[in-house]
Amino acid sequence: MAATAFADFLDHLRARSYSARTIEAYGEDLRHLAELAGTTALPRLAPHDIRRYLAVLHGRGYAAGSLARILSGWRAYYRYLARQGQAEANPCTGIRPPKGPKRLPHTLSPDEMAQLLENDSSDPLAIQDHAMFELIYSSGLRLAELVGLDLTSVDRQSGEVRVLGKGSKERIVPVGAKALAALADWLAIRAQVARDDHALFVGARGARISPRVVQARLKVQAINQGISQNVHPHALRHSFASHVLQSSGDLRAVQEMLGHASLSTTQIYTHLDFQHLAKVYDQTHPRAKKK
Repeated sequence: MAATAFADFLDHLRARSYSARTIEAYGEDLRHLAELAGTTALPRLAPHDIRRYLAVLHGRGYAAGSLARILSGWRAYYRYLARQGQAEANPCTGIRPPKGPKRLPHTLSPDEMAQLLENDSSDPLAIQDHAMFELIYSSGLRLAELVGLDLTSVDRQSGEVRVLGKGSKERIVPVGAKALAALADWLAIRAQVARDDHALFVGARGARISPRVVQARLKVQAINQGISQNVHPHALRHSFASHVLQSSGDLRAVQEMLGHASLSTTQIYTHLDFQHLAKVYDQTHPRAKKK
């Protein structure tokens, strides 16, 4: 019974255009719930059961962020059951996961970004890499948004990219001159590699590129450019947000370009901005220097 309900719920998410990665995460959340509930029917669970299950997972070493995501998945599942008339109440309502330390996003400095984005290779895939990484940093794209781009997504004339973000919400984001130039270089040779008529970026076999391939190629690029940090695509998105905020101070504009539904999600970058300002202050203010 639970397996059927789980499958129906995941099919519902697919119908709403949730990404494959998000649906996989929800499926994992539900497997945790079924394992913890045992023989107890899921619609009969009460808030104290949910609290106990979270405590069990916490005891197994799950971090606060992971527990928050799992609880969110359970809550969404019970909302679905309620709409289907299969549950009278949502046992997750009012339950908050344990709070963990707030980690700041990992970013690269402007100099490190310039170092990372250097490219003098004539290899077609390296030229594509350059275009992909420039575009992520130029426009603050999520990895899923990048790999989902089609040839028609970028308007090189207006310097804009049309992005399909979380929840199938569309937004239009500016593209910088260097990213546009890198895209022009890639599009000039794309036909040598591509077998997909729609995808902007492709893998070695010519089909739409996968997120894992982008991650792997970025990691190799970072190593080749002498960057010791573990660089992932989201770090480029974080760097975009931090650098734009440092230059403009316009939190609302950064929120819109990132596609954040809530301003509070974007506000974490103000902490990065403050760190930058504090460092400048310590280095330059005559009364801040230690004697």
